[in-house]
Amino acid sequence: MELRQLKTFLVVADLLSFSQAADTLNYAQSTVSSRIRTLEEELGVPLFDRLGKRVALTEAGRIMVRYAKKLTDMEAETFAEVAGWEEPEGSISVRIPQSLGNYILPQVLSRFQQQYPRVNLDINSCAFSSLKRELRSGITDVAFLLIDAIHEADLKSEVLGFTHLLFVCSNHCALTKKSHVSLKDLENETFLLPKYDCQYNTIFLQTLDEMKVKPAATIELNSLQTIKSCVEQQVGVTILPEIAVKEELEQGRFASFQVGKETIETAILMIQHKNKWLSQSMEAFIREVKACFP
Repeated sequence: MELRQLKTFLVVADLLSFSQAADTLNYAQSTVSSRIRTLEEELGVPLFDRLGKRVALTEAGRIMVRYAKKLTDMEAETFAEVAGWEEPEGSISVRIPQSLGNYILPQVLSRFQQQYPRVNLDINSCAFSSLKRELRSGITDVAFLLIDAIHEADLKSEVLGFTHLLFVCSNHCALTKKSHVSLKDLENETFLLPKYDCQYNTIFLQTLDEMKVKPAATIELNSLQTIKSCVEQQVGVTILPEIAVKEELEQGRFASFQVGKETIETAILMIQHKNKWLSQSMEAFIREVKACFP
């Protein structure tokens, strides 16, 4: 697998046309086709579906786009660091839950971009099931999780801080009128849960299952803002980090309630592969994130 193959692949994947890719790269179309065919043979899977004159990415092709971008960005990053280019390039791939990212990333990116305007950032929510594999493969550089600990020999974690997890509902919800809320009281409620907001949702649902408490319904949503809108419309209740609902609670738009006698707290972890090489720009990004947790 060569970088020139990956660069050709990315152009074809972007244009979804071998002929347009050849024009863009100033190659003969046979050269483009040959490079893609060689790459597919090396990988043992088709990267494109050939549909007459049209092409479309296969599932393997869509996955390959992410890895190819990372590898070509690493080339630029290497030249920037080793050859001493004045303005660093490359990319940083970050996984962070929406409930955390929405409230720290704007200030982090504002400061970071002033220092490294040519560094690309790929920021996504964290799907916990695939996160370990992505950190090990190098496709993800750094991840942030709302979880107390992660036990993997090849991954290192650092606690940045702690946040309370709050049960949140509309101001008109009947639960706000109760002096004491038990798990059993949740059986009549619909739970709104963020689909990719790390592990605390899974732990909470496991606790309900162990206590034989079954909510009326569970709705998983991709968007944190959609969850908040649903809470306001009295669709259901949710459990979110305090940082994610602080403004709404202060404005009186939401109400929070406690289940049982103990509050729930979770750590905010930063996770990387223990052998991960940190570029100058990567170190700066981590430094800016840490500044949000004095």
